[in-house]
Amino acid sequence: MYRASLHGHVTVHDIQLPQINMSEIKHTFVSTLNLLAVCGLRSLLILEHEDVFLHIVERPSLSFTTLSSKPGPRFGVPTVQEFREMWRAWDLVTLGMIPSHVLHAKPIDLRHKCLFYLGHIPTFYNILLSKLLQQPYVEPRKFTTIFERGIDPHVDDPDHCHSHSEVPERDEDWPTLSEVVRYRDRVRERVLDLYQELESGKRILSQRLARTLTMVLEHDAFHIETLLYMIIQKASSDCSGTLPPPGIHAPVWDELVKRWDALPAPVHPSIELGPEMIVVGRDDSELDDLAADDNLDVESHEFGWDNESPSRQVEVGRFKVDFQPITVKEFYEFWVGGADEGVSSNLPANWVEDGGQIKVRSLYGPVPMEIAGNWPMIGSFDELSVYAESKGGRIPTEPELRLFLDRFNIGYEEGGNVGFRNWHPCPPTAGGPLDGGRGSNGGVWEWTSTVFDTHDGFVGTSIFPGYSSDFFDQKHHVVLGGSYATTPRLAGRKTLRNFYQRNYRYAWTSARVAYDV
Repeated sequence: MYRASLHGHVTVHDIQLPQINMSEIKHTFVSTLNLLAVCGLRSLLILEHEDVFLHIVERPSLSFTTLSSKPGPRFGVPTVQEFREMWRAWDLVTLGMIPSHVLHAKPIDLRHKCLFYLGHIPTFYNILLSKLLQQPYVEPRKFTTIFERGIDPHVDDPDHCHSHSEVPERDEDWPTLSEVVRYRDRVRERVLDLYQELESGKRILSQRLARTLTMVLEHDAFHIETLLYMIIQKASSDCSGTLPPPGIHAPVWDELVKRWDALPAPVHPSIELGPEMIVVGRDDSELDDLAADDNLDVESHEFGWDNESPSRQVEVGRFKVDFQPITVKEFYEFWVGGADEGVSSNLPANWVEDGGQIKVRSLYGPVPMEIAGNWPMIGSFDELSVYAESKGGRIPTEPELRLFLDRFNIGYEEGGNVGFRNWHPCPPTAGGPLDGGRGSNGGVWEWTSTVFDTHDGFVGTSIFPGYSSDFFDQKHHVVLGGSYATTPRLAGRKTLRNFYQRNYRYAWTSARVAYDV
């Protein structure tokens, strides 16, 4: 039985339950979260007494269904529902959290202004689908020039940047918000029309089309996180900048902290793994798209980005690694006393001085260390590697981290803090006494010491030229996992590889310490 009492949120008679075989539902904390997700509900607060858990729930303005409830393979051609969920997320963030006076702001100098991303997403659809279907662009055509591609300049030399859109210099020369929204709606209508054609049989689903639809959906997912880690820089306690997510109840921090403080500590701080041979990547080549369609089982195929393929065996030597990422409190103590440790005196980008105190940024405004102290520390590779070295360790390699995450990290369907289950990090739980030490890392991507580069068998995408290869520059590192704002589809695919410059300070990326043995 589920009850809710806060400000008229969901009561039990409001819940429209889907057809679920209740005999197959184990009455556990995790299965409860999944049941709520299937019902479009979110656990707002959990009250515990002995063996009884009371979930205070709400019907949020945004929730993602579980991957297991999706028809077909988890990472196959997207469904219309997946697009609608993604669009709902975009509209919530772009129209509900960004005030008009922030649209033309650049919260991060190394990125375009916020308005660019509102036009970039539909433009990516427009260009890729028009090219594939050999159809004219959705008008206005000039938007395909302004909004075609974002920027990721070198942090140390912002004048050095890959090819990108030339955008207007003056605010008044940009399209208006209403113009961009109308354009967005026309592009979305085109996508829905395409799905109707596929359903009616008017158009055949080729593997190339399925891959393109996958790429535009996942491109949305990557960039909503980009936009969020941008606008968090404008979030303030008085809501004068970025607004909290509408239709999502604000965290009850005091109660959450009580529950977080009661979490069991890791049984052991670290674990030794390896030597072991592991398989990384997947076999999913765009070259297969060119084969005769009648030889391909398109609907059962699972897709990835070019840097995920092909699968290959990698030997991982013996090493030791911490169960949990570096926490805010640990890094703060190190930072405060780090004059002799080579630590930068600059405030980490995810911190802010507020009222004479150093606080941690959140989408609800800065929060004190008493709340965020046990969250995973978000920072650049360079910042976190200095900490790791001070502990006699280092940041793990990609294969090392992959081995650890596959064995101990939990995802969305296991209660992990990804997929907008929360709109903030949480303390990590891995290493505890239950489930063999498996748990969440708190809702962050994780750095590896592996430089993002080509590998044996790599073939760059021709649908989105330069997606990976433009960043084989010895400056970007591979990051794995997913943050609290990473969609279940991205966070759940273990072959997914993201990448950031090693000194980029804004992405929601943490690290854990590994040690040679």
